[in-house]
Amino acid sequence: MKINLQVTYLDKTKKEVTAVAADLVAFETKFNLSIASLQTDTKLTHLFFLAYSVEKRTKAIKDLDFEQWLETIESVEAGDSKK
Repeated sequence: MKINLQVTYLDKTKKEVTAVAADLVAFETKFNLSIASLQTDTKLTHLFFLAYSVEKRTKAIKDLDFEQWLETIESVEAGDSKK
């Protein structure tokens, strides 16, 4: 299972990221929710966290915690499911 997301930064840069097993487990651990709950009860915080987890895991960001990273983000949306 994977989840594709499109991240838009405040400078209008857009980036496609893919949440994989490590990110999905990090989500479930942080929120104590099944990743399946996103289908019926999606919160923006959940999408932002998944995107952050991908960025952290892939070392696209190094020294920012979640709240600091959020200050650089305009939006996170569902990405292209065909990836």
